[in-house]
Amino acid sequence: MTADSLLAITVLWGFVFIYAVMATMDFGAGFWSMIYFNKDKTNATNIANRYLSPTWEVTNVFIVAIVIALVSFFPGATFILGTVLLIPGSFILILLALRSGFLVFSHVAKDYEKGLTYVSGISGFIIPALLMLVLPITHGGYIEQINEVHQLNFAALFTSPNIYAFMGFAISSTLFLSSLLLADYSNVADELEAYRVYRRDALILGPISLLMAFLIMITLRIEANWLYTNMLDYLPFLIGSVLLFILAGAALFIPSGRHKGRIGRPRLAVIAVTIQYLLASYAYGRAHLPYMIYPDVTIESGFTHPNTFRALFVTYIVGFLILFPGFVYFWKLFMKDKRYLKQNES
Repeated sequence: MTADSLLAITVLWGFVFIYAVMATMDFGAGFWSMIYFNKDKTNATNIANRYLSPTWEVTNVFIVAIVIALVSFFPGATFILGTVLLIPGSFILILLALRSGFLVFSHVAKDYEKGLTYVSGISGFIIPALLMLVLPITHGGYIEQINEVHQLNFAALFTSPNIYAFMGFAISSTLFLSSLLLADYSNVADELEAYRVYRRDALILGPISLLMAFLIMITLRIEANWLYTNMLDYLPFLIGSVLLFILAGAALFIPSGRHKGRIGRPRLAVIAVTIQYLLASYAYGRAHLPYMIYPDVTIESGFTHPNTFRALFVTYIVGFLILFPGFVYFWKLFMKDKRYLKQNES
């Protein structure tokens, strides 16, 4: 592996991680908005909608960045993935378009608000499950060549326990991360009933997410032993991830320092869980190298020309320097603007 290809895959994986965390929180907020739609007492739906309204457009910036980085840095891998993922990828794009359209119209078509909420909520957990399919497909055994054309073996795909473990992890993580962030958001907004609801949901879904992660490792050992063996080389990162998960759970039982009588410090839990996912994703990503698609494409064989990469990398750095302060400013306004946090649903 050259330094250029390693740097390129690091940039790509960074975009994937940022999108994975932001998108799970975004998709999950749509789901919780649907679940608590008719339960006005908790104000949980209003909280979810306040979070969802300004964030879904920002989140979509990163999926565009992932696609552009993949096409420009690794055209060899893009060709194969684009071919085999044509059907599931098209389905994802249709759901994203529907969800985005309904999110826009839900603010002006109040008579159809309930239907639009359900479309957003249902697609909010289907999309992460479909997106997660990309990872196990790259492990090998699901792509076959017929007449020199790469095709997805749907029979192997739908009968694989590892596939369902990844999909279960995607759904449980989506609901866990979103409920945890919404608990923090409710806490900042002083919406006590909504905070209790989302804190309870996070406490239920956290262990389920951890269980699904263990199921992934168990099924990996059977279906992609090369990756399982490599991940054991990064066992300290996996152990650290579990310890941070325990810290996050404990943080939800620590008495709040700012609010007397309130249990939990959700901000600490959010930070711990984010670092937890970062450690686990690093272990997975490093173990996956040098393969992008096992065993056909490595990061070297799929890499673009080094001169092209250097020019593109400079462009990415300049773009990041322009966008990053804007994202920081956005989150500060979003999480600290009391006028927005305490607004009432009209």
